[in-house]
Order: sequence, then structure tokens, then C-alpha cells
Amino acid sequence: MNKLSIVIPAYNEEQRIEHTLRDVAEFLKTQNFNYEILVVNDGSKDNTAEVVRNLEQSIPKLRLVDNKENHGKGWVTKQGMLEAAGDVRLFMDADNSTKVEEILKMLPLFEQGYDIVIGSRRIVGSKIAVHQPWIRDFQGSVFRLIVHTLVPLGVTDSQCGFKAFSAKASQSVFPLQRIYRWAFDVEILALARKMKFNIKEVPVTWVNDADSHVKFSGKVHMLLEVLEIRWNLWTGKYKILKKTDNPSEESVQTDRIKERA
Repeated sequence: MNKLSIVIPAYNEEQRIEHTLRDVAEFLKTQNFNYEILVVNDGSKDNTAEVVRNLEQSIPKLRLVDNKENHGKGWVTKQGMLEAAGDVRLFMDADNSTKVEEILKMLPLFEQGYDIVIGSRRIVGSKIAVHQPWIRDFQGSVFRLIVHTLVPLGVTDSQCGFKAFSAKASQSVFPLQRIYRWAFDVEILALARKMKFNIKEVPVTWVNDADSHVKFSGKVHMLLEVLEIRWNLWTGKYKILKKTDNPSEESVQTDRIKERA
């Protein structure tokens, strides 16, 4: 790997983004690979963009992508992953619930031939340092069962916001993404599975953010989006092209997909 891209979608994160970025930067400067940090602002109503812009002077290789309008976490994640230049591209949450150090578990797997490596809070070796209330855990388990029944993904934890993609997988999957809010993780994994990319889960340490509350209405919206994904898969709405071993041809195919997205 020559370069790692860290993509951080952010919406109204002025209270937490500086701590997260300094933590990421401290880790990356000790590594022996090239990197970049992209914060993609999702039309925040607070001073998120200003905080990041001020940090660009003191944090090397930090760049702000500043959207003036809100489009949804999935939209800005897609934007960041397609704008990134890394051989491996990781998107992570702005609340730092999974620390960037976990990427060290993932990088060797790309050398072994995996295309996508995702963090999981549900497999052996994972650690939840701060738990959610038990009722939210139970509701989450029931909801995961429903989601994975509708759209089988072959993974235990589709919603952990710590996922790394090879450049090839990023350029193939994200241009086809249509869901931009609640269920975008489900969609990109479903697309990757349909395109037969090799996906691996790794256990991560995760800290529940006490300030993060997903309302019941959010779960309903997610369920509706999962149903939309299921329908799109059934009806062939995703224009998935076959992978090729010809790099030049693959580049042309990727450009065509981008034009359709």
C-alpha cells in the first residue's frame, strides 16, 4: 500500500471533530505510509467547517470538503470515498467511537487479497467499551435480524461506521449507491456482495456515544430504505458491470458508471 485515505463525514460536529482529528493525526504521523485525511462537511448548521478549516494549518494532509447543503451521511461518504486518492480508503465516524488505530488490523488483509474490510462489534475478539442501554441493544438485535433477512449480507455488523475499501472496490461500488441516509451501509455491502468482492470482518473496540440517539422513526426510515434496496436488487435497478482484468477497460467502465450515478 502506498497511500491510506481517511474519510470522515461530519454534520454538526463542532464539539467533537477537533479531538477526533488530532487523535487521527497523532496516530498517522507515527506510521511509515503516506496518507490523507478528508473531512466531508454535510451542510452543518454549526461551526464544523470553520473548526476543520482552522486545523488545516496545524494538521498535515488534512483537507475539508465543504458542502453548503445537507444531503445525508451516505451522500457525503460516497463523495469522500470517490474523491479520495488512497490505495485503501477508510471511512470512520466523526465521534471517534472506533479509533483509527484499528486500521492496523485491516491493512494486512488487503495484502491477502480482500477488497473490503469492515469493523464489527459482533464477532469474537470485539470489545464494546461503553454499552448502550439494554433496551436499545435488544431493539438493535431484532432490527438487524429483519434487515439481514431482507438483504442478506454475509456479515454480522453492517452498521459499524468503520469500513475500509480498496481503490478498485471504492470506484466500483460507490458510483452505484442510491441510498444516502439511514441504510447506505446496507446498500454498499449488498452491492459489493453482488459484485463478488471479497469482504472480511475484523473485531474492533467500540465506545458508545451517549449523545447519539437513533429514534424509532429513524429505524422506520431505515427499514423503508432496506425495502427499497431489496426492490432495486430484484428489479435490476443497479447497473452492475462485470469486473475485468484489463485496467484500461476497467477505468472506462468506472467512468461510465459515474456518468450514470
